[in-house]
This record gives sequence, C-alpha cells and structure tokens, in this order.
Amino acid sequence: MRFLPRLAACAAAAFLTGGALAAEAPTVQAPAGTLEGRAAGAVDVFMGIPYARPPVGLLRWKPPADLPAWAGVRSAVEPGAACMQPRPRQASIYANPPARMDEDCLFLNIWAPRGAKDAPVLVWVHGGSLTGGYGHEQAYDGARLAAEQGLIVVSVNYRLGVLGYLAHPALSAESPDKVSGNYGLLDQIAALRWVRRNIGAFGGDAGNVTLAGESAGALSVMYLMAAPDARGLFAKAIAQSAYMISTPELKDERFGTPSAEMIGTYVAGTLGAPTPAALRNMDAEKLVEGAAKAGYFPLGTVDGKVLPRQPVDSFDRGEQAPVPLLAGFNSGEIRSLRFLAPPVPASPAAYEAEIRNRYGDLAEAFLRLYPSGDLEESILAAPRDALYGWTAERLARAQTAQGQPAYLYYFDHGYPEADAKGLHAFHAAEIPYVFRTTDRTPPYWPRVPDTPAEQRLSAAMSGYWASFAATGRPAAAGEPAWAPFGAEGAYMAFRGTPQPGTDLMPGMFALHEETVCRRRLTGTMPWHWNTGVASPVLPAGGTGC
Repeated sequence: MRFLPRLAACAAAAFLTGGALAAEAPTVQAPAGTLEGRAAGAVDVFMGIPYARPPVGLLRWKPPADLPAWAGVRSAVEPGAACMQPRPRQASIYANPPARMDEDCLFLNIWAPRGAKDAPVLVWVHGGSLTGGYGHEQAYDGARLAAEQGLIVVSVNYRLGVLGYLAHPALSAESPDKVSGNYGLLDQIAALRWVRRNIGAFGGDAGNVTLAGESAGALSVMYLMAAPDARGLFAKAIAQSAYMISTPELKDERFGTPSAEMIGTYVAGTLGAPTPAALRNMDAEKLVEGAAKAGYFPLGTVDGKVLPRQPVDSFDRGEQAPVPLLAGFNSGEIRSLRFLAPPVPASPAAYEAEIRNRYGDLAEAFLRLYPSGDLEESILAAPRDALYGWTAERLARAQTAQGQPAYLYYFDHGYPEADAKGLHAFHAAEIPYVFRTTDRTPPYWPRVPDTPAEQRLSAAMSGYWASFAATGRPAAAGEPAWAPFGAEGAYMAFRGTPQPGTDLMPGMFALHEETVCRRRLTGTMPWHWNTGVASPVLPAGGTGC
C-alpha cells in the first residue's frame, strides 16, 4: 500500500478488525443536499442517493433531468430500488434478483474512508447485458476498497432494457435533437456529472475520477469514452470484458442489423402499443417482460449525437477520451455464457470444412488458433477472442496510439468449485477479487475458498486496480511490475499469482482484426459472437480498413 495515504492504512486496520473510529452516523452537506449515512468501521457509507429526476410514467424515454437540492437531512442508509428488469427464470450463476425494483431507480451509492481528503474516486457501472443488475449487488460492495486502498467508490443504477435503450421514430420526432435511445447511457453521464459536482463533499477529488465497469458496464465505459457529452467527466478508464460489437444505427440499416427505430417499431407493435402514449401507459413490469419475450436486446444507438458513429470507427479516428486505460478479459468467458457458442460440429472434419468454407484465405490462421483436435475448447475460445480478447487488445492499442498508457490483463485463475463445474475463469469471475468481496458473491456463484492463496491474489488485484485509479499506473505491494502495453504488447496474467508477459495469444488479434475489417467493408455483416462455424462467409482480402 505504498502509494496510499496514512489515513487509508488506519481506515483499513479499523475496518478489518471490526473497529470504528467514530460511532455516530456520518453526515455530509453536499451541493445536492444534506445526507446522513451509516458508519462501517472506518468507512462512511451512503446508499440510495438520487442523482437525477426519475423518468417514470409519462416521462419514460426522456433524458434524465437535474434534481433540485432537497431540504432537510435525507437518510442514506438503505439502497434505492433497482431499475426495472426481467426476473431471472433459472438458477444461473448470475441470478441475483433485487429485493425491490421501480422506475424511480436513478440512485447511486458511495463508500468513503472517514476523513478522506482529495481521495481518488472509482465510479462503477454494473454489468448485466444492459438488461439486469444494480449498483448495490453485494459483490460490488466498495467498503474494502475504501478501507484498504483509500478510494472513494461510487456505484450507479441506470435505466435498463426497453426503458433504457428503446429507439422509435415517434420518440425521435418529439426529441429536440431528433434522436431516441441511449437513455441508460444518458443516465450514466448524469451520474458522472453529479459526482463532478458533489464528490468533494465526501472527500473525493472530482478531477481524479476513474470510470470502471465489467461486461455491459465495460461496454458502457467504451461508449462513454466515445461520447462527446461525457468528455472531461473522468480521468481514467477500466474496461473488464468489454465487447466492441456492431451497434444499431438510429435510422439506417447497416452491418446486417435493422435500424434502432425499426427495432423499436417492431417491439412496440409486438407489445400492442404502437405509439409513445400507449407505451407510456403500459405497466412497467409488463412492458419490460413483454419486450424481453419479444427478443429485444438492448444496445446503444449510433444517433450522431450521444454516439457519433460506430464505436470501432470512433476509436479508429482517435476521437475517444484521451485517458489512461486498464482493460482485459477472462480465459473462460464463454464457459458461463454457452449461449454465445455455436453447436459443436459432428466431427473434426466437419469443423474444418465449415471453417475453410467461411474463412477462405484466413482459414489456416483460424485453425492454428482454434484447432479441430479439441473441438469443445476451440468452440469456446473463438467467440471469447472475437468478443472480448480482440476488444481488450484493440482498446489497449487505441489508447497507446493516442500516447496514453494502457494496461492489458488476462484473468486465467480457477478454484476448486468453479473448475469442478467447468467454469474455470468464467465471465465476471475477476470482480470479487478486485472488490475484495470473495465472501459476498451471488447465491449460485461457485464459492471462492477462504485460503491465503486466494486472499493474496485478491489483495494483488485490488491493489493494482486501486493504484491505477489513484495514479494511472497499476502497482501492488510485493507483486510484479505491470508494464504498459506499449510496442511490446505487455500484459499481466492473473493465474494463481500475477504473472507478467508479452504478446498475449500470438496471432489472435490480427485474425479477428482482419475478420472485422472485412465485415465492415461489406457494410452488410455484423460482428459479435457470430464467429467460427457461425460466421458468415467472409469476402477475400482486399485493401483493408
């Protein structure tokens, strides 16, 4: 903890021993209003803080609006409602339904070391496919990061699913900017603006904010890096298992995807509510469940305003936020996301024939990386790399090209219960290690053993992440130095211990970059998890992107 202020070390000791530096409820007078939270050892916790006017009922599909400062003292000891989302229908390892859901859900939570002054701030955007999740899930508890590392941790709710991302011609027509969709993204921007205005009252440095997220949260980080309205609201970015997939455009059908307005029109028709008025009169739960049953899959919308162009193009043009970046992915991403993997072919010969048919002159390179000798592993590895591995390295390359430090990681750590279930280093498995919440995972999550080795790895990852948030350079006491990606392609592998290396998965990035390049050039092919035997037939090589 050599980079930490003495205060953080004292706070960590008090937190970990169950001690307290003060028993009274903490009170903060912020520009937004006065808040009374609760003490957790040496950490002050403030839950359920509203950051924008709730866009409910007739205000559905409106941008978030500022809230006036409240009068009196607002209690902030309980989390606010989660945003509306479909209820899980099976015992997925990610199933963790919130106790309470409501359209009035634009809340954030803060964990701050008591007595903090100009502390670095980490703003966490939860994952969940932009469909589910909430900021106060137990694995995102920021108390240990605050106590041990001296960070102020902020977690955010934002509108999800059809309520957060629906685009529709009539909604665009009523907008002053003639756009629709991206409401959940606008919520995240509003939360960052609230942090900019208010975090100083909690002891945070508004100029040292790191935006972080995993999966759909990392997708959101990537969107916000490309969003002009978010510029200047964060100084660093962390993207864990991001995916730079093709994104619907507001009015144009491109890359084999209907326009966002066409998708919205279909969903509204399926729900029997073809107009905004009818949609706004629907019961929120019926609306959310009905859209999910109709197959609605929320994504950002390339609208020319919030998202000016395809994210891949924004990063190619160097238009993204010029900030230090930490990004990476997990070796077992698809082990817990089997729906993203195509069926295993009947035989190695059938697999090779499909790859040669679909990849043409790239087939040999594909088969070297994903050979027929172990079909099960190859079927899992190809979409992992096409979605998460390619994206992580592409982000690192883009920030490096901007002259910014970028740090790449590869999480390849397993433990007995996860490995026994075929879930070695599964999607999101790194989160409890970063937050130091290995004892606070969801109900069906493979249990992390409480051993010195697991705690050391967790302490190392937490230290690297917190150091990056504080200084822009990941470092952990007693652990290897983590070099920036740079010209050598440096990365840090997290297995049983942190292990630095260079040139992660030789040939992986080049293959998927060329594949995406060719799809982009056609203008008719999407790029996401349709890879390997699920890939469209690729055109032969041409001029390149």
